[in-house]
Amino acid sequence: MTETNGKKKDKKATVVMTPEFRVSFPAVFKPRSAAEGQKEKYSISMLFPKTTDLTPLKLAVRKAIEGKWGTDQAKWPKGLRLPFRDGNEKDYDGYKDTVFCTASSEQKPGLVDQNVEDIIDQGEFYGGCYARATINAFAYDKAGNKGVAFGLRNIQKIRDGAAFSGKTDPKDDFDAIKLEDAGDGAPAVDPLGGIGA
Repeated sequence: MTETNGKKKDKKATVVMTPEFRVSFPAVFKPRSAAEGQKEKYSISMLFPKTTDLTPLKLAVRKAIEGKWGTDQAKWPKGLRLPFRDGNEKDYDGYKDTVFCTASSEQKPGLVDQNVEDIIDQGEFYGGCYARATINAFAYDKAGNKGVAFGLRNIQKIRDGAAFSGKTDPKDDFDAIKLEDAGDGAPAVDPLGGIGA
């Protein structure tokens, strides 16, 4: 009886409510696989500004590590993979100056709005909006990889934001041109002259 209560308490310690984050790559209505041949899962990437206090998430991660490998840090596996990543390493919309984490689940997460009403319209929840989630930290030891990942439980959309399109801004692609400089655009020499059909 005591052991069961202890396990329940440990499990509860690894479940946490996140601070507000910006949503990226949501797969919450339909599961998808992260790579070819992998099992399809529901998932979300959570973008936190680097100024966000992530202590509750870090404590849950530590609890998951201790639950798997004990409290003696000297006995923990070397090179443990942690779920926190530097957004500056990615060239995606909204990732600059963030810490991002991915949470996933084989079960469909609950998804509600600000009024705790179910979100049915898939257009209401998109990459770029803001949300918070309940997640759980769990340790894994699989195929030589050891670390901690986040399981996805439920999500609440907090507010709208500019949608991530994945497209570049035309202002970044083009410079202003003067009409008289436009010319006819025909090159003096065809770089593919005589090649191909």
